[in-house]
Amino acid sequence: MKFTKMHGAGNDYVYVDCFTETPPTDLPGLARNISHRRFGVGADGLILIHPSEVADARMQMFNADGSESEMCGNGIRCVAKYVHDHGIAQKPSLTIETGAGKLGIKLHLGPDQKVAQVTVNMGSPELEAQRIPTTLQNAGHVIDLDVEFGGQPFQATCVSMGNPHCIVFVEQATDELVLQVGPQIECDPRFPNRTNIEFVEVISNTEVRQRTWERGSGETWACGTGASAVCVAGVLTNRTERRITNHLLGGDLILEWDESNNEVMMTGPATEIFSGTWEC
Repeated sequence: MKFTKMHGAGNDYVYVDCFTETPPTDLPGLARNISHRRFGVGADGLILIHPSEVADARMQMFNADGSESEMCGNGIRCVAKYVHDHGIAQKPSLTIETGAGKLGIKLHLGPDQKVAQVTVNMGSPELEAQRIPTTLQNAGHVIDLDVEFGGQPFQATCVSMGNPHCIVFVEQATDELVLQVGPQIECDPRFPNRTNIEFVEVISNTEVRQRTWERGSGETWACGTGASAVCVAGVLTNRTERRITNHLLGGDLILEWDESNNEVMMTGPATEIFSGTWEC
């Protein structure tokens, strides 16, 4: 099976072009094996690029632990780059079908006429607790809610961008918080579908720094849906403006929560690293 490894701001996945390739039936097993950092290709997960009846392509993603997820903001940018650069659909704008719905995409080409940056309409945030889902609150919105995780007090804001996020603003996003508290929040029973966690330092009202503990993958160098959720949470908690630069371990993303249509726009890089063959 041929594959291509790509990353968006350091959030790396193995991509399989299902227009031409037929992956094995055990997709969770394939995701675990091919994602392994020691015995596989090494990645945050596996993304399959399928034909779609309603869009230019359909994205199906699995985390490194084999669990299937609805969406990945960095991953969808790479899907769009692959679809354009490999000739599946060479248009300035694309639509990609995902588990969180069909998303519109604008491509920004480099001097080589290949995709360098991608702007994704991430859609409207879901704020209703039951629809995120979380039981931190029985109804309404979870915004700067006083809560304990791992025996420590935090203020949590919960947002879904097609997948669940818990945003915690902190003075410093330390290894202790990300690597020790992050896994506890991910599996906290008050998040029935588990959750992604963003630990966020506010630099100014237009600039933040984010570290992410990602559901099913551990710490990742970037999270596009998480960065979008952080943009929303910053506005809701009066910490940031609607347009921000988010500094992640793997690079920067530009986010804007448009007040006129309630949609979040995300712009960031997409990079192809190498291709190979996996013995299934």
